[in-house]
Amino acid sequence: MALYDIHTRRHDQFEEHYHHTHKDPHRGASALSDVILGGQDGLVNVLGVILGVAAATGDPQIVLVAGLAATFAESVSMGAVAYTSTLADADFYESEREREYRHIMEVPNLERQEIREIYADKGFHDDLLERIVDTITADKDVWVAVMMSEEHRLIPSNRKAALRSAIIVGVAAIIGSLIPLVPFMFLTVKTGIWVSILVSALVLFIVGAYKARLTVGHQGKSGLEMALIGTVSALVGYAVGTLLKLPVTP
Repeated sequence: MALYDIHTRRHDQFEEHYHHTHKDPHRGASALSDVILGGQDGLVNVLGVILGVAAATGDPQIVLVAGLAATFAESVSMGAVAYTSTLADADFYESEREREYRHIMEVPNLERQEIREIYADKGFHDDLLERIVDTITADKDVWVAVMMSEEHRLIPSNRKAALRSAIIVGVAAIIGSLIPLVPFMFLTVKTGIWVSILVSALVLFIVGAYKARLTVGHQGKSGLEMALIGTVSALVGYAVGTLLKLPVTP
């Protein structure tokens, strides 16, 4: 009976380990958000630009030139924003971290009480709560780390990842921007407008569905939302181009 229990326990442990590491593993940080940010923004913005230009003029060369100019300007801008925003987040985290170190030196009783309140809200009381407070406040680095995550809800930003994020966002923006431009390379402006809208909406739907598959949410709903939001945003450019349509020259 004892051997049976041991085998059963080992089997259960194996099943749990397999489920944890293979069937439903945790996913580490990925470049998905950077890819979606750059790709979606580049696609929607350039689609809006070329729809506006296409509505204002029937010259495909002008549409392509405007689209390519917007593509590279948008990509460089998006990459630069991704880079500087990551550095800004890192600077903000470090400034708040240094402030917490000053606080535990200058007003330790107040900071200790904040730790007590944080863990009291989590359900810890009496002697157990005091032991937790004593353990955390015994090490200044642990104390500050807890305050940063629990009180300020801040996580450290990796400065080394800033350049990587900028490159991913920039490249994704270029790829996304070129998608609505392709139809105008082979079709007339009038036909290219509708094909560009349909292709862009399809790509946005696929990206939205894929994002939901990797994270949470209904794939169809997420894809439809992204397609609708992106397409409607781009159609604003078409509306502006229609209102400001250039007169036909003889």
